[in-house]
Amino acid sequence: MAAGFGLLRLSPDAFWAMTPREIERAMGVLPRASDAPAKSHLEALMTIFPDRTEAGCGR
Repeated sequence: MAAGFGLLRLSPDAFWAMTPREIERAMGVLPRASDAPAKSHLEALMTIFPDRTEAGCGR
């Protein structure tokens, strides 16, 4: 439902009138997120948002 209303921006009537096959096909036109970030991207995020502060405590 979140994908139908949020991503596809369907009205409730349009969403509930669709068959599972139609919903599957409609979802196929949306871009897919990759499974995991690239190592370089993850390392950059870890630098920007470290797990610990200088005092050794979390946020």
